[in-house]
Amino acid sequence: MKILTIICEFNPLHNGHAYLLGEAAKKSACDATVCIMSGCFTQRGDICRNDKYTRAKHAVLCGADAVIELPAPFAVAPAEIFAAGAVKTACKIPCATHLAFGCELGTESDFSCAAEILNGESETFKSALSEMLSSGESYIKSYASAYARCGGDAKFISSPNNILGVEYCKALKKCGNDLKILPIGRIGAGYSDVGLGDTICSAAAIRENADSPLIKDKMPSFSYEDFTRAKPNAERFSRLAADWLYLCDKENLKRVYGCTEGLENKLKSAAECSAYDDIIEKCAGKRYSKSRIKRIIAANLLGLYADDTQKFLNADLPLRVLAVKKERADELLPLFKNVNVENAPPEGDAEKCFSSTSRAFALWRHLSAPLICDNPNEKMILI
Repeated sequence: MKILTIICEFNPLHNGHAYLLGEAAKKSACDATVCIMSGCFTQRGDICRNDKYTRAKHAVLCGADAVIELPAPFAVAPAEIFAAGAVKTACKIPCATHLAFGCELGTESDFSCAAEILNGESETFKSALSEMLSSGESYIKSYASAYARCGGDAKFISSPNNILGVEYCKALKKCGNDLKILPIGRIGAGYSDVGLGDTICSAAAIRENADSPLIKDKMPSFSYEDFTRAKPNAERFSRLAADWLYLCDKENLKRVYGCTEGLENKLKSAAECSAYDDIIEKCAGKRYSKSRIKRIIAANLLGLYADDTQKFLNADLPLRVLAVKKERADELLPLFKNVNVENAPPEGDAEKCFSSTSRAFALWRHLSAPLICDNPNEKMILI
């Protein structure tokens, strides 16, 4: 059997994701598709409106055969760590042969070449990056400029999905795995505006227009119904996150990925008299993107620390299966048996990793109560 893996968040699942699932399955010609999906909090530091089991259900209804959770310490982390954790998870899946992801542009060769250039981070790259950052330029633009000085195309790594794609390739090269990468170009003329006529737009645009009837034709019906029926939880999350930033210990805040160069002082100062959105506005800028600030605040609330996560990257982590297509269960579940958290309870660092992921789910349930779909014991579902 050949298994296609797809790294995703599906927050929420929309028509573009449906296209990704279909195209990846067709191009890979694999026997089954397994999604590796973030839990209830995302890489940009947002809380998901739908819980992980509901979103896993959507993935199965849209063509996936199984969905495995990306543990929270990797899911709420910078691109390099997100990718390393996702690739680690993909490599744990028996019979995995392909890794697909959405991108703005580029071929398998383009991503592989970019990974070769960036994996070593030569002195030329480091010097150029430092020079651009010192000039006051943003990290993303500085990174792209340094990449260009090493012979790459700056445009290629100037978009979030391409950056993640390169990080997947870097992670695969570092661990010596031969999963074949499968970049799938994103489509849709109305990508960031739900008001345009095209039926494809971004998940961010859907979240920002959650109450608009215009999002209905941008999503499969089952995803739209669950998304619009769910209780909005972002306001409760942001209020709690801001309060905990004010109350937290500064030394622990410094343990969060990306909280460097005295940023903890700026965050703590802003938290003294500011709401969540104001904290982000005060602390973000060319040096620190809004996504980075949001991710730090979310990771701080969830107690996800860099030193712990580095240990988790080296631990033998079993898989947590969220959902399986009912008619494929007898075929697929035996493959996961020896690497499934329900069959092989984790110990040590692995147990700590899964405990932090379960705490994140418990917090999501608290912030999203009353629930439509509750699964407090985190049991796999059949769809």
